[in-house]
Amino acid sequence: MNDKVKLMKGNEALAISAIRYGCDGYFGYPITPQSEVLETLEAEMPWETTGMVVLQAESELAAINMVYGGAACGKAVFTSSSSPGVSLMQEGISYLAASELPALVVNVMRGGPGLGTIQPSQSDYFQATKGGGHGDYHCIVLAPWSVQEMADFVWLGWDLAFKYRNPAMILADGVVGQMMEKVIIPEQRPRRTEDQIRQQCPWALNGRKGHRKQNIISSLELDSHQMEKNNLRFQQTYAAIEANEVRYQAIDCDDADYLIVAFGSMARVSLKVKELAAEQGIKVGLIRPITLWPFPYEAISNAAKNAKGILVVELSAGQMIEDVKLAVECQKPVEHYGRFGGIVPTPEEVFEAFKQKLIK
Repeated sequence: MNDKVKLMKGNEALAISAIRYGCDGYFGYPITPQSEVLETLEAEMPWETTGMVVLQAESELAAINMVYGGAACGKAVFTSSSSPGVSLMQEGISYLAASELPALVVNVMRGGPGLGTIQPSQSDYFQATKGGGHGDYHCIVLAPWSVQEMADFVWLGWDLAFKYRNPAMILADGVVGQMMEKVIIPEQRPRRTEDQIRQQCPWALNGRKGHRKQNIISSLELDSHQMEKNNLRFQQTYAAIEANEVRYQAIDCDDADYLIVAFGSMARVSLKVKELAAEQGIKVGLIRPITLWPFPYEAISNAAKNAKGILVVELSAGQMIEDVKLAVECQKPVEHYGRFGGIVPTPEEVFEAFKQKLIK
């Protein structure tokens, strides 16, 4: 095997990719099914090679606030957790957005509500895409469907976070975090120097070196008129992200009679469903949203123009389906198929549901 090609879990690939990006620090807390992120970082001991800080915080609340502190200094920092842990981080994520700080948050989803199960789910879609904390804000949300994308989206997530000074989230279900595939990890990139951080992040807190004006980073603003100006600036940023950063994959949608929309592991299952349909002479196209926010509304709308119906496949009661319905403006039948409790459906089960719901 090519020594650049490795066989590893999605969580492991994500951790190694973060080191190779030149990450400055990780702050997290173990929780299944994402614990391999922290475990891999500890095993790799990057503090001895790159100087990266790896710290197991006392809680998820502590971890996200440590991320806030590192991001305020212009550092490339991140945390990872799973559904209940990310729920605890929502206030801190809202603070990051309001303070216009670039940071990366990884959620390897498990079933809920509550502590639920350690098995995979996709039921954090609303929390991730609609703003899980208070206020009018958005995270950039990337949904990988492979181990390779778990590695690649670390770099993409940070690049987008720094470009827009906004937190980014990798929203992976437990299947993608735990499954093993071949992956190519990027070559090691050196961490940025303090001079480079000052040049790239003139807003950062670095001890006011030189003769620049004082930098102040806060999510609090008691002047209502100024707070409105801040919110209007945030909305301009979100509009720019929506205009420039929509990502999706469309497979055989041009002449499809039906569409399936799915993300993460369910898009992998749905790819096989498309093949089962083709064997019976049914033309099915697949759209996989890669950015869950910004959502590919226009792409789905265009693909659905000649379709008879759409099936949305999720490991949830139905959350992304609301965005799909908005995309087609209720002009096409949109049905849902989902499972709970960490049960991952087979392609055959999804295909039977597809026929029952859409083939009259």
